[in-house]
Amino acid sequence: NVAVLGFIDFSAIYQKRKVKWSNDVKLALGGMYYTDSAGKVQGLQKTDDRIDLASSIGYEFKPFWFLTAIGGFRTQFLDGFSFPNDSVPISRFMAPGYTSFSLGIEYAPVNYFNAYLSPVAAKMTFVNDQRLADSGAFGVKAAELDANGNILKQGLRFRSEIGAYFRLRFQKEIVKNIEMKTRLELFSNYVNNPQNIDVNFENIFTFKVNKWFQASLQWNVIYDDDIDIRDSKGNIGPRTQFKSVLGLGISYTLTNVKK
Repeated sequence: NVAVLGFIDFSAIYQKRKVKWSNDVKLALGGMYYTDSAGKVQGLQKTDDRIDLASSIGYEFKPFWFLTAIGGFRTQFLDGFSFPNDSVPISRFMAPGYTSFSLGIEYAPVNYFNAYLSPVAAKMTFVNDQRLADSGAFGVKAAELDANGNILKQGLRFRSEIGAYFRLRFQKEIVKNIEMKTRLELFSNYVNNPQNIDVNFENIFTFKVNKWFQASLQWNVIYDDDIDIRDSKGNIGPRTQFKSVLGLGISYTLTNVKK
């Protein structure tokens, strides 16, 4: 097996007087190439694929406390498949696509930690593929069918939710040459099952080997009550998704320059 993964993790922060503007870009794409002992190709499986953009602007109304607005966008680059079936996509670019907006209070006592809480947050889901929308994928309303399975009314390609949003971020070199970067996001839909909280958790450790090489250890946990997943026994329903990645690669870091 041969696996290749590339990712970009970029942050830009502008702060002057009482205004702070933060931007985050996370891009990743990777896959694993399978062959048998004779060298015959068995398949190519995607292991990571994401576009994750976020921007926030805040006004400091008292020391360490900000009135902050946040916008975010998430989707993927390429079609996704249920391996080994590589003919029917189960996800595509903007299927799903997520856009979010929120207004709340941010607490940032130090530059490597902040917590944000919004009582008014909007989450919008796009499924830009009618076949997936008709099946009710990613929480949108499925198509209405007659007794013979014919479509009477197409499924919706858009879903909006209003709820509460919480975000926790931490990024710091915890010991020499080892950096920890954590992001936890929670969302509760006020209208539909508010007790079932959507979770998006990411934790990354980077170990600097030398100027050009570094190792990374990454964990992700995702739970969305509106997304049905088929398990190994054929049961369908919401599931907690885990991902763990250990890698060694070439890395180049752009650092802040003060003038």
